[in-house]
Formats: sequence, C-alpha cells, structure tokens
Amino acid sequence: MADGREPPPMDEGELSEEKDNNEDDLFKSAVESTPAKKALEDKDNDAGDDSEADIFEDVGTEIPLDTPDEENKEAENDVKPIKVEEPTPDPVSVVESVVEPAPPTTEAKPESPKAAAKSTTTKTFVQAADKSNPTKTTKKKPENDDKTQEEIEEEESGDQYSIEITVSNPSKKGDGMSSYMVYEVNTKTTIPAYKKPELSVTRRFSDFLGIHDKLANKHLPVGRIVPPAPQKSVIGMTKVKMSKDESGSSDFVEKRRASLERYLNRTAAHSILRVDPDFRDFLETDGELPKATNTQALSGAGVKRLFNRVGEAVGKISFKMDETDQWFEEKQLQIESLDQQFKKLHSSIEALVHHRKELALSTSSFAKSCAMLGNAEEHTALSRAISQLAEIEEKVEQLYHDQADTDFFVFSELIKDYISLISAVKEVFNQRVKCYKTWKEAETTLNKKRENKAKLELARKADKLPQAEHEVHEWEDKVEKGQDEFEKISETIRKEMARFDRKRIRDFKLTVINYLESLMNNQQQLIKYWEAFLPEVKAIA
Repeated sequence: MADGREPPPMDEGELSEEKDNNEDDLFKSAVESTPAKKALEDKDNDAGDDSEADIFEDVGTEIPLDTPDEENKEAENDVKPIKVEEPTPDPVSVVESVVEPAPPTTEAKPESPKAAAKSTTTKTFVQAADKSNPTKTTKKKPENDDKTQEEIEEEESGDQYSIEITVSNPSKKGDGMSSYMVYEVNTKTTIPAYKKPELSVTRRFSDFLGIHDKLANKHLPVGRIVPPAPQKSVIGMTKVKMSKDESGSSDFVEKRRASLERYLNRTAAHSILRVDPDFRDFLETDGELPKATNTQALSGAGVKRLFNRVGEAVGKISFKMDETDQWFEEKQLQIESLDQQFKKLHSSIEALVHHRKELALSTSSFAKSCAMLGNAEEHTALSRAISQLAEIEEKVEQLYHDQADTDFFVFSELIKDYISLISAVKEVFNQRVKCYKTWKEAETTLNKKRENKAKLELARKADKLPQAEHEVHEWEDKVEKGQDEFEKISETIRKEMARFDRKRIRDFKLTVINYLESLMNNQQQLIKYWEAFLPEVKAIA
C-alpha cells in the first residue's frame, strides 16, 4: 500500500526544487503528496470519521463568509486530509516533519480565519441544536421574577382589593355652641369583608377621633403604624358655631373635610386596619355611633392625656435603650432628619401660599386702577387697551388664587400629613423601647428571684422553697414572653417601615407630578392672555 503511494522518480533538479517548495510550506507538501485515491480509500475504511466531517462540511456551507467558492473548497481540502492522515501517515511527510520541525504560528496564520469560520459554524450548529431541544426552551422564570418586590408584597398583603372613600356634604346641626358638623362618608370597595360594595353613612367629627383611638389602642402596641386623625381646632370650630353666615367659615370647613378624607383613605390603604371590625362598623353602621369619649380638647380626659404624654417624655429621658440593631439605629436617625426637613418645608410652603395670596390681592388692586385709568383716558385706542389690560389682570388674579389653593391643598397639606405620620412612626419606635424595657425589667426581677431561691437553699428553708421555685418559673415565663414580644414588634416595625417608605415615595411622586402640571397649565393660560392682549397694544395709533 505504501509502495503504491510513492511518487515516480524525478530528476535531481526537480527533486531539489520540490524540496525547496516543501520547506517553504510543510502543510502544503503533506497535502500535495497524497493522491485523490487515498481520500476515497480512507473514506471506505473510516466511514465514521468521514460522516462526521461531512456533517460539519454541510453546516459550514450554510453560512456565507463573503469568500469565493474556490477558497471554501480549498479550506475544506486543507482540513480534511489532516483528519484522514491519522490511521495511515505518509512516510515522506513523517520524515520531513522529523528532520525539520513545524515552524511557529507564522506558517499557520493564513489558515486561522478559515479555522475561525469553522468554529463559528460549529457554534452555530450547537446553538441551533440547543434551540431545537424542548427541555431547555421550556424552562422559564417564575412569574414573580417579572414583578417588582413592591407588587409582590402588595399582592401578598391583600392589596389586590380596592377601596375608595370620599367625605362630602358638610352640614351644620343645631344652633349656638351646642351645634356640630356632620359629614357624608361614601365608600366603594371590592373587599369581601364588607357587607356591600357601596356604602354611605353620616359621621360627626368626634366619630373620626373615636375610631382613631380604638385603632391606636389595638394596633399601636404590636408595632403597626396607625395614621393620626386631624387635630381639633377650638378657635376654628368656635367661629363655625357662632357664625350665622356659613360663607365666612367655608374655608375652615373645606380644609377639615379634605383632611378627614385623606385620613380615612390612609387608614384604608393599610391591609390590616381596613378590615378591622371597628373600622368596618364606622363605614357600615347606619345611624349614629355610640358617642366617643375622651375626644374633647378642653376636658378632664384631655388634661389626662397631656399628663400621660409628659410622663412618657420623662420616661424616655430616664431610660436609655442600648440599641444593638444597626437597622433601627439608622431608621431612627432617618426619621428625625425627615421630621426636621418636613417641618422646614411646610413653613416655606405656608409662606409661599401667603405671598401668592398677597400677589393676587395686589393684582386685583392694579386691575381696578387700570379700569379707572381707562375710563379717564380720552384717546380711544389707548383707553380700549388699558381697559382690556384691566380685564386681563382680573383673570390673572384668579390664576394666582387658584395657584395658591393648589400650593396649599396639594403640597402643603401633604407635608402636614407626613409630619403627623412621622409622629405616629416615632410612637411605634417608642412602643418597641417599652417592650425592651419590660423585657429587661423582667430579667432583673428573675435574677433577684433566683438569688432569693439560692439563699433559701443555703439556709435550708424547705418550707419556702416551693414558693420561691414557683416565682422563678413565673418570671422565666415573663422573660420569655417579653423577649418574644420584643422580637415580634421588631419584625412588625420592619415591615411597617418598608410599607411606609413605599407609600411615601409614591405619594410624593404623584403630588409633585400634579403640582408641576398645575403650574404648567397656569403658566400656559397666562401666556394665552398676554398673547391675546399684544395685538391691541400694537394697534394703538
């Protein structure tokens, strides 16, 4: 077989010339020294290898490489004999490779793009096989991965249900100092816990304060943030009671109505508070509710609440909790900072509202002066232009009033609500400190009881040991209970703070968008007024 593949004898000149060519290109000589019959014979002997080469050959021809067909065929011929040569190597090529080792990679550089094309074809083939594999394509991410953490938590907490509460139609009942205001509370909800999807009841202001006290007494000790109710205004309500003309007190009544509506919606936004039995009774029960106690500002209950707050403040100063959780320490600092910044921003917005109202009054005065000047002017065109200027200034005055109301109701009241909410957040943190204090006091008492028991054992007073052991077990249970309550309230506060942060970001985003849209609309309307007035001024001859 080897003798049959030997080349015919050649002259010495041709032999030397061929040898020089073989030194220049070792791989070329190895390919050229093999006749075409060798590929056909090896194809019959090694069908498996040949079929594998054919697979890659077919795939390789499917991808255009922007090269001529001859170069593709040459690349295939360059690669295939190298694979086929393994079972029956050529003696001449073997001797030449031993005498002269293969040169460095400089000789193989022309073939590297073709090899890269071959590898690209192989990768394409593998990727196509992966796409055709149903076991890989059927693997999908869970549905929760496509949702934000906020949406997942809202769905888990039951926020897939909706509830909307409106407070409207304030009316005065009675006369004189015994009179009071009642409000119509309308509710639309999809929560199954409620009796009807649409509810309507009438409530007085003390009912709102009463439901807040019930929710706070029930949920605040376990670490839930209860939105605070609007504060009583003795001066404002006294004006309402004594005034016969309701227009004079309409501003105060409208502010209170809006604040009550925001309070109910903030409470209803909490997934646990909105299904509380007391809160549902407030929204569902027809007729008057039992009169709420301890809601009057100038009463014995009000004075008692004041003394309780003073006692709590003194307790905070006397007891200092050794905070070991960095998260709570950072949150407390954040809450203190937010409280200070919100108060500064609220005072700035109130000043802005005051200046806008003053600007509106000044614009009104300017409009009246322009109207009087237009009537006194003898020049017809100039008089008409000045009179039209007075009309435009009256419209501008109304725009300033509207913007002042937007500053107050949209922005200022939001900041005021969050100042109150931060006070509720501080109360929650104080409840955690109380739980910690109760737990540590129980530990101190337990240590004393154990010391007392040890003394009795040393004194061998067997008659008092059972009582001492009972007290030790009792206080061990109290210590364990105090620790559990502290851990539970800490975990609840973490969840409540996460919800508070999400709600705060959403509220401020929507408020700022609405506020900017209002500013832009007012400015655009102002531009339209002046654009319509400009031709009148130019027409003055």
